[in-house]
Amino acid sequence: MSNKEYEFTLKFSLPDADVDPETYVSQLGGAGCDDAIIGIGQKGKIALQFNREADNAYNAVLSAIRDVKSVIPTARLIEAIPDLVGLSDIADLMGFSRQNMRKLMLSHSMTFPDPVHTGASAIWHLSNVLQWFESKQNKRIADSIKEIAETNLQVNLVKETERLDVTFQARFSSFAR
Repeated sequence: MSNKEYEFTLKFSLPDADVDPETYVSQLGGAGCDDAIIGIGQKGKIALQFNREADNAYNAVLSAIRDVKSVIPTARLIEAIPDLVGLSDIADLMGFSRQNMRKLMLSHSMTFPDPVHTGASAIWHLSNVLQWFESKQNKRIADSIKEIAETNLQVNLVKETERLDVTFQARFSSFAR
């Protein structure tokens, strides 16, 4: 099986906000992150925009996390991107204007995926929206985009489960479905 290229971003919180993240840049390159553009503009944070080859998206993302953690073991993953998206993000990805994307969403309100957040700006999991485009709109989505969106959704969900109260989860699950 041949490798595919996966584009994704990992955002981390650094263990010591007083340490200049610049100190990690060359170490990250030497640890396998030479396929990433490293952003260090925000104090106490570091972001790596990867263009990684792997046999699947899961291996691409997990190997990137492993590479970062080998240099900064106490770095805390904040988010794997793309996952949470707004209408403008979806429109850009699909080649629509935001207005056309909004019309499409409203005209298919019964089948369009439910957002994970509503309000002034609604937010969806990209994976759910891509699945909708393929199944309901017969749009062809590149496999690498679908794979990375689904992988990042799973990474972000698993990351958040660390905070779950298992007693509450059990009680909630009994009636929330």
